[in-house]
Amino acid sequence: MTKIPVTEDDEKKRSVPSAENSPAEQDDGEDPMAGLQADLDRFRDLAARSQADFENYKKRCAREKDEAIKYSNASLLEKLVPIVDNFELGLAAARGEGKKSPIYSGMSLVLKQLKDFFAENGLQPIEAVGQKFDPNLHEAIAHEPSDDVPEGMVTRQMRRGYRFKDRLLRPSGVAVSSGPAK
Repeated sequence: MTKIPVTEDDEKKRSVPSAENSPAEQDDGEDPMAGLQADLDRFRDLAARSQADFENYKKRCAREKDEAIKYSNASLLEKLVPIVDNFELGLAAARGEGKKSPIYSGMSLVLKQLKDFFAENGLQPIEAVGQKFDPNLHEAIAHEPSDDVPEGMVTRQMRRGYRFKDRLLRPSGVAVSSGPAK
């Protein structure tokens, strides 16, 4: 890139408006009302677009707010799910003492209340045993050979999965059949 020297005459020409750039000379047959009308149309279009953008923004904000309210309990329920898992393990251990045991009956009642609470808040367990393996709902933890269960089907559920309303909260941890043993 080369520099072109600037002289005083060049600066004077820049600072003094030339006759060819004056507004009076730009009228060369152009109607000033047409220019104003074009500007008016352009600004009306801009205003309509801005209003439509604002309406879309308001709708998006309302939709995001509704979604935030709808799924606000998700983190609380996600933290309660492992507690219920451990409670179910304790209940299985208490079952060893007998179903007539006061500990077993008390734990069964508390577990039922927890499950009812989950159901009221939109948390549903995912039934996996006997279902075809679905990577959107299940997490394969093991493959097991099985003569009874066809390949690709869930044989055991090691960890129960849960769905919160229409979203997956936690996938089921499952063992998948690899077909008959070879």
